[in-house]
Amino acid sequence: MPDWVVWLLVAVILAVGEVFTLGFFLGPVALAAALAAVAAAVGFGTEVQIATFAAGSLASLLLLRPIALRHARTPARLRTGTAALVGGSAVVIERVDRDRGSVRLRGEVWSARAFDADRVMEPGAHVEVMEIDGATAVVAE
Repeated sequence: MPDWVVWLLVAVILAVGEVFTLGFFLGPVALAAALAAVAAAVGFGTEVQIATFAAGSLASLLLLRPIALRHARTPARLRTGTAALVGGSAVVIERVDRDRGSVRLRGEVWSARAFDADRVMEPGAHVEVMEIDGATAVVAE
């Protein structure tokens, strides 16, 4: 079996391992194995392939891993979609109780219901969005 095939199999095994561990440790090493496969395919000897793998592993772990880990820890202020609406404020435009109502949230009218089933919020009240349930804002004063 050619060397480049062996390196490619190592890269695939490491990449599959990364999918299951999600620690972003095996992924960078898989990239290094892919580089070694390229070195083997070009015709470099075993020593150069191993040196390429070692240098690629070290470089990718020292350079790529910190960047990937930093991106994995996205702060809450960068949330998007309905998750970004939770914790925001809204104004009641139609009486909100446990079953129905509506609020103006970021310039849009949303159907709403009370977070606390015993509470009733009258028009004009300022409320906080506790969660989004489908297309309904669950709000509390």
